This record gives sequence, C-alpha cells and structure tokens, in this order.
Amino acid sequence: MLRFLGIRLLRALLTLLLVVSFAFIVLRLSGDPALLIMSADAPPEAIAAFRRAWGLDDPLWVQYLRYFGAILHGDLGQSMRDGRSAIELVAERVPATLALTIPALLIKLCLGIPAGVYAALHRNSWIDRGVMFLAVAGFTVPSFVLGLVLVLVFAVQLGWLPSGGQDSWRHAILPVITLGMGGAAVLARFTRSAMLEVLGQPYMRTALAKGVPWHAAVRRHALPNAAIPTVTIVGFMVGSLLAGAVVVESVFSWPGVGRLLVVAVANRDLAVVQCILLLVAATMVAANLVVDLLYGVLDPRLRVGAASAH
Repeated sequence: MLRFLGIRLLRALLTLLLVVSFAFIVLRLSGDPALLIMSADAPPEAIAAFRRAWGLDDPLWVQYLRYFGAILHGDLGQSMRDGRSAIELVAERVPATLALTIPALLIKLCLGIPAGVYAALHRNSWIDRGVMFLAVAGFTVPSFVLGLVLVLVFAVQLGWLPSGGQDSWRHAILPVITLGMGGAAVLARFTRSAMLEVLGQPYMRTALAKGVPWHAAVRRHALPNAAIPTVTIVGFMVGSLLAGAVVVESVFSWPGVGRLLVVAVANRDLAVVQCILLLVAATMVAANLVVDLLYGVLDPRLRVGAASAH
C-alpha cells in the first residue's frame, strides 16, 4: 500500500511541475504584458522601466528559475495591475466559486447517478429512453447556451430570478442549475453504461443462478463494480470545482475564480494566471490521487497490479 501511495504521490508532483512549467512558458510567449498594461503609446523608457521592475527583461530561463524558487518559498507573485499578492486576489474569489460549484456537484450526484442506475435496470423501457434523451440533450448543449436560455425564460420573460450578480442567494440559482444539469447528464450516461456492462458479466448470471435475489445481486455485485468508472467521472468533477465555472461565471457576471482568470488572461497578469492554474492543477491532482486510492479500496486487484508493475 505504501508503494502504491508513493508512486501516486510522485506522479502528482511531476504533474504539478509540468503544469507550472507549461503555464510559465506559454504565458510569456503569448504576448508582452508591458505593452498591454502600459499601452503601446507609452514612452519606450516607461515600458523598459516596467520590464525591469518585473524582471521581464531577463532571459526566460532566469525568469523561470526565479519563479520556481519563489514557489518553493510560498511566494506566488504579485499582480501587475494593482501590486497585491496573487494568492490574496485568488483567495478572495474562491468562496464565490465554491458557492456555485459545490451545490452544482450535489445536483450532479443526486440526479445523475440514480438516473443512470435506474435507466440501466429498466433497459429499453420508456424510462430508459427518456433518461437517455435528457442526458444526451444536457451533454450536447453548451453551458453558455443553457445559461442564456435560463436567463431569457426565468429572468427576462417571467422575471422570477435575477440575471446576474451576487447580491443574494437568488442570484446563485440559475448558475447552479446551469452547472448542475450538464454534469448530471454526463454522470447519468456513464453510470448507465457502467451498470449495463456489469449486469452482463458472468458473475451476475452465476449469482442469479445460485438463487440470489435480483435486488441483492445488484446491491452486492453490480453497484460496487459499476462504481469504479463512475468514481473517475466524479473525481474529475471534484477536481474541476475551481475551474469548471469559467464560462458560467462570465455569463452570469459571478465574481469567482473563473471570471478572475478570464480578466487576468486578457490583461496578461502573469502572476494571477499562474496562481490560478497552479491552484486548479493542485485540486485536480489531489482529486485524482483520491480517486486512485478509492480504486484500491473498491478493487484491491488494481492496487496489487499497479504495485507489481513498478
């Protein structure tokens, strides 16, 4: 078990290193922050002074080593726009994003998994077809389209809910529904597929041939085995709690991490963008690590196989 955990931790650290390096290089090759922040009409002396002040005139490898060393000391840099700490700016937005994504995650779990299981247990029935129709529709419709439709119906036409902002809990209803419906559709499809595959396995037929009641066979054998691929999707959704609302936050003018990322990218605010990407990557890596550990709990053969392969 310790070897299994050590391998996963090593992979997690390598993943974070690759994300940090990739974000650093791409951001610096995508444009000059000095020209965006100072404007192209600024005197050359002012632009040169700005570059010197932020270390942008140093070679790329020097900037990278300085940035990486700062990360190791817990310094994620300062915003080029207002000089505040990047981690402070991001931390201010995290509660707003979690206020959307956590309720949306609960909607995904409470609707998607039961719908997928029920549809699989009633395969080819009108319930199955109805669930899959809604799942395909929710999966294919982009979140910004669904969000705009909800705004048009419930905010503009009916006037029941506000169209944007964060003034009260009512402002969170439409974005939470927008985030939750698409994820519930994805979970329903994957859960149904996983359940159908398990229900067709020989051990299910053997259990039924031995006289095990249908519901008991489903509870003891089908659900635990179908949980393995479903856990993968749930882990991805948990890992995207901070980054999964970029589009929705923009549509509903919600002041969260996603909207901050859009503004920071447009302004080439390097430290803020890098801080968000690092935080998102750390969340995804942590979620994947938990998923790997759950794999070992749900099916010990996976843990033994992974350890023996290394």
